[in-house]
Amino acid sequence: MVTDLQGDQLPEWIESARASTDLASLSRFAQHLERDLDAVVAGLSQPWNSGVVEGHVNRIKMLKRQTFGRAGFVLLRKRVLPA
Repeated sequence: MVTDLQGDQLPEWIESARASTDLASLSRFAQHLERDLDAVVAGLSQPWNSGVVEGHVNRIKMLKRQTFGRAGFVLLRKRVLPA
């Protein structure tokens, strides 16, 4: 479903997961997916993702951790902008 962008199959998967009595945590996970089903189906169906943005955020957080206690925002800005 995830790699083939087949979000339309999610409601059937949720029904089978909720019917499964062996794994209570899987049933609860499926129940939580139903809370915002439209958004989850769209996320599994659309080819777009926020991977590039998340990568940049992760890199900036790493730089921030490296300079913690050593310098202020000026050094962080110099390390983030040229990169």
